[in-house]
Amino acid sequence: MTLSKNKNVVAVSREIGGRTLTLETGWVAKQASASVIVSYGETVVMSTVVDGGPKDLPFFPLTVDYREKTYAAGKIPGGFFKREARPSTKEVLAMRLLDRSVRPMFTDGYQNEVQVMGAVLSYDQENEPEVLSMIGGMAALHLSKIPWTGPMAAVRLGWVDGNVLVNPTRSIVESDVNRLDLTMSATMDSVCMVEAGAEELPDSEVTIALSAGHQVCQQICEMIEELRGQVGVAKIVVEAPVVDEQTPAEVLEKYGDAAIRAVLLTQGKFERYDAIDAFVAKAIEEMTAGLEAGSDEFATRAAEVKAAAKKVVNNTERRMTLEGQRVDQRDTKTVRPIEIETQLLPRAHGSALFTRGETQAIVTTTLGSSDDEMFIDGINAEKRKSKFYLHYNFPPFCTGEAKMLRGTSRREQGHGALAERALAPMLPDYGDFPYTIRIVSDITESNGSSSMASVCGGCLSLMDAGVPVKAPVAGIAMGLIMEGEEYAILSDILGSEDHHGDMDFKVTGTREGITALQMDIKVKGLRQEILDEALQQARDGRLHILDCMEEALQGPRENISPYAPANKAIKIPAAKIGFLIGPKGANIKKLQEEFAVQVNILDDEGNVQVSGTPVENVEACLEMIRMQTREMEIGERITGKVTSVKDFGCFIDLGGGREGMCHISELDLGRVESVTDVCDFGDEVEVVVVNIDERSGKIRLSRRVALVSEEEYEDAMAAASRPSGPPRGGDRGGRGGGRDRDRGGRGGGRDRDRGGRDRDRGGRDGGGDRDRGGRDGGGDRGGGGDRGGNDGGGGRSERPRRDDRAGSAFADG
Repeated sequence: MTLSKNKNVVAVSREIGGRTLTLETGWVAKQASASVIVSYGETVVMSTVVDGGPKDLPFFPLTVDYREKTYAAGKIPGGFFKREARPSTKEVLAMRLLDRSVRPMFTDGYQNEVQVMGAVLSYDQENEPEVLSMIGGMAALHLSKIPWTGPMAAVRLGWVDGNVLVNPTRSIVESDVNRLDLTMSATMDSVCMVEAGAEELPDSEVTIALSAGHQVCQQICEMIEELRGQVGVAKIVVEAPVVDEQTPAEVLEKYGDAAIRAVLLTQGKFERYDAIDAFVAKAIEEMTAGLEAGSDEFATRAAEVKAAAKKVVNNTERRMTLEGQRVDQRDTKTVRPIEIETQLLPRAHGSALFTRGETQAIVTTTLGSSDDEMFIDGINAEKRKSKFYLHYNFPPFCTGEAKMLRGTSRREQGHGALAERALAPMLPDYGDFPYTIRIVSDITESNGSSSMASVCGGCLSLMDAGVPVKAPVAGIAMGLIMEGEEYAILSDILGSEDHHGDMDFKVTGTREGITALQMDIKVKGLRQEILDEALQQARDGRLHILDCMEEALQGPRENISPYAPANKAIKIPAAKIGFLIGPKGANIKKLQEEFAVQVNILDDEGNVQVSGTPVENVEACLEMIRMQTREMEIGERITGKVTSVKDFGCFIDLGGGREGMCHISELDLGRVESVTDVCDFGDEVEVVVVNIDERSGKIRLSRRVALVSEEEYEDAMAAASRPSGPPRGGDRGGRGGGRDRDRGGRGGGRDRDRGGRDRDRGGRDGGGDRDRGGRDGGGDRGGGGDRGGNDGGGGRSERPRRDDRAGSAFADG
């Protein structure tokens, strides 16, 4: 079923992964060079591609963009401006997936500016849009006039109980049973790009998944080819770039292969670069001799020689590598020397300095509370929180350069995400280690695979911080040099091998299996057997690095840093969350101020985290919360201090800021005339909980019950649990005194009625005796005052008496 019902729409559909994948074109965004709308379930993504014309640039000007419109999920953007702003990390990573896949597939010599854009138009919360954007972008490129070698397709894979799942839904990807999240792209013949995270999946299972994914990509390629057969346009014919073969041959003949190899075997990155620059400069000087400096002929010849000399150096390095000789004199499988230091920074919670050859990273781990969780807002229905995140920084000085600082680059975000994905599966469960964890990798030197240095250093810094990781994780970058059928797979590649080589294949994992993969290639695909061999060689290198890491730090430290916050958790009854917070947050603020900690309610189920230093403060706060929110039971005996004394009884501290009231009639076995006859402020009293009001939570206590014998206990509890005072239903005609009172009047002292306390309400100038009949006398209301006039009369002759309502709700309980 197509998105648009217009008659001009052309579409192809096929069952992929148990759902219908539809590609349509012909009606929406017709002014683009090509546009394709991809639908899968109720997730819809529009992809467009535009040929922007020729550009005279020293690189191919390809831009890939991907945006998730919040309206796609029926949401309005957060923030003040209510508009989508800069792309999120998730969007940037999606852009990189497509860019890395399609870039090698453009015809050599094509230098027009190309822009590929993907936009999520609808998101059903289950079918993830990133892969659909990749498929749409690849389809649009294949339909357009742009000289791009397609078709190409993409797929996302999961792994549950030994079964590879095709395009698993979001709920499956995020479930505990899924052990793989792999995105790959491929042509009909070969795999082109891989990005994956895994839960220690064996290397052999990853190979099986790649094979299964390639088969699905082939099916989607057939769909794209079918669509092109209906609406595709002729490709631009690009003249093959003129390749100067003569000048490189002259350079090689003049200086000889041995001299160029000697230059390349100069040890040290910058020393080698200087030697190469000196060789190029020498070639230019000697091969332009006799030409007038500054002339056009000189400039043309100098440019030819410079390009030729660099090409000869490049080709020589590739040939040496295929012969088994690398420029730093290693064989193809040897990992560069590794040096490790832990506890590098005194105040960081965990730190490591990881050096491998000329690549070095300072990696730190910081432990925080739930307040430090990172909020992730996007097109998902709910706002999400991340308890673990890794940030990767690649400053220009690490490569000996001075550059403009323009914020975090796409490359930095991508490398950080790879290292984060590699370490995340080995973190402890939050319930066992309730910390928010942030890792920062600062690259201080770079000559090959700083992202893998970040993985190794990140794992070491975690263990140095005392994080009980499930198993150590190491990473290694693999390279490839391929000439026809001849190839060499390289372990732990240098920067030049990455630049001149044909593949960058990064693999991370434990001794048991893989936790992350990332593969980029510069050739048009790789055969399956080469990938299998690269995975096995990567495993050997990974185990070697793990051995080096174990020598430096055998496992997580027993204790976390004294500068790290102590995070402890408690679960309280869900019904007590409001009580813990208090009116306008008063109680939780008081706890935080009193104990100098942070108190965070984690969810609606009553999970509470207390974070701070020292640990004694945290434990004291937890105990206070435990006392405040514990469920008291009727019949429970408690010894508490008297906090307040009133005429009618006293209030007693029950711990945790909770108080109960003990009525004067429940203070002793006999009659008590005054509360202070039994207890006073600050006295410790043993009491029994006799009643808890279900609505207000007010607690009534009894000291009398605590004093009776076991034989009398039940009767005493039954009596104490009733409301204070006599049974309801007394005569209201007169309000007699004492606790045995009616509402006829208010007599004096504790034996009082509601007529008044030795007074009536006749007036306010007659001392305590007043009545409401008038305000100039001292009328007595005790026998029923007269409200008909204000002459101070004491009777109620003009109003009906209320004696007949003695059993009503007015009876004092």
